[in-house]
Formats: sequence, C-alpha cells, structure tokens
Amino acid sequence: MATVRDALAYVLKHYPHNARHELSNARVTKMLYLADWHQILNHRRQVTEIDWYFDNYGPYVNDVRVAAEGNPDIFTVHETRNIFGSPKILLALHKHDVEPNLSDQEKASLDHVIEQTKSMSWDSFIKLVYSTYPITSSDRYSHLDLAQKANEYQH
Repeated sequence: MATVRDALAYVLKHYPHNARHELSNARVTKMLYLADWHQILNHRRQVTEIDWYFDNYGPYVNDVRVAAEGNPDIFTVHETRNIFGSPKILLALHKHDVEPNLSDQEKASLDHVIEQTKSMSWDSFIKLVYSTYPITSSDRYSHLDLAQKANEYQH
C-alpha cells in the first residue's frame, strides 16, 4: 500500500500539464478515492491507506492536504478562491524529480483515474464520484469500508 504522499506526488507529476491548474485539494482527494475504489475492485486492496469518510461533499478526508502541507520540500499548497468566492486549495509539485514509491498495479489505478477524469468538468467529475457504489449505498457522515463495499458490489 502506498503512502498518501507518494500517491499525491504521482498524480501531480503525471496529470496533463495543460490541466494542472484544476488540481485542487478537493479534486485530488476524490481522484485518490477513485483510485482506491478501482484498486480494491481489481486487486482487493487500496492504493492508499486512507480511511475514507462520506461527508457533505462526498468522499473526503484531510489526509491529502496534510500530506502536501507536511512535505513542503515536495509540494506547494496555494490558497485561492473559486469562482463563487469560496476558499480553494490548489496543490502542485514543487520537486519535479521526485520518484513516488508505487507498485505497477497502484500506478495503473492512478493512471486509469487520470485518463478517465482529465477532461471532465468539475460537475461531470463530481457526478462520477457520486455515482460510485460506496457513495450510492452509504449514508452521509459514515466511514466507507471500501473492502466491504467491493464485496457487496461484486456479489
């Protein structure tokens, strides 16, 4: 299982250059959720060690932002505003020669999520996230046991 730091570094390093301005904490967090869901469906384990929580904004945890802020030699965290004036956290790779420690399977799940979501608008992206089985089958304000949800989904 990869660290959040390594998974985050991989996404920031491999996301298309022309769309990196879209890499908010919220989007990257949900991308890691999608990668964990993809990985557990295909290989019975998550990419990351994140204990996912379903709050008002779908699957969300502070782990991604904490990993970025805790590694200022690798990541840049920039606070800005979205088009509605609400706070928005943008994440970027500060150290471009970083080599994330990930298995080929973990990279494949992250690559899959990047490829499937890179051209999606925020609304389309959120619809995809909200359509996943762990979200459609769980109550808000609950932890998402992805292994249990994968078992339910596949049987």
